[in-house]
Amino acid sequence: MNVRTLCLSILYEREATGYEIRRMSVEGECSYFVEASYGSIYPALAKLEDDGLVTSRVEPQEGKPAKKVYSITEAGRAAFVDALHEPLEEEVFRSPFLLFARFAHLLPPELVEARAKEQLERIREDIRQIKQAAEADGRTEGDAWVVDYGLAIMELAETHLRTHMDELVALARPEQIKKNAAE
Repeated sequence: MNVRTLCLSILYEREATGYEIRRMSVEGECSYFVEASYGSIYPALAKLEDDGLVTSRVEPQEGKPAKKVYSITEAGRAAFVDALHEPLEEEVFRSPFLLFARFAHLLPPELVEARAKEQLERIREDIRQIKQAAEADGRTEGDAWVVDYGLAIMELAETHLRTHMDELVALARPEQIKKNAAE
């Protein structure tokens, strides 16, 4: 799935500005699907408009520059459904925490434990946000399925980190652990 398809997916359900599309793809309900920067969203929207898949209108705003609001066309709706028929790309999972954990043996146990606890709190906050999304009005059955899938993954990550944190801390400089135990 690419930025073009992400834009169509958002516009399929509502009108939006490029800024709103970016916000939804970074911190909103679409942040789990495809990474999209302003530098990729605006060219995608321009191309979609050139292809007749979206239209735009300019709305004046009091005390601010006018904003450009995009809407999907019927051809855009059909193109979006066609895009969903295409083979899916490999999923991408990136985690700065896992890079940190991979090299825990180079670090003092106190730091490893502190970072693991921070990660655990981030995961718990993600779970809280997902549960909040699960309670949102207007959810479709597809929305519910996706939310449940995400919740299952995050709860599994939380359980694994909580129950195996001591193992990660034990990887930290073994000589540091022995030194701390002797003191």
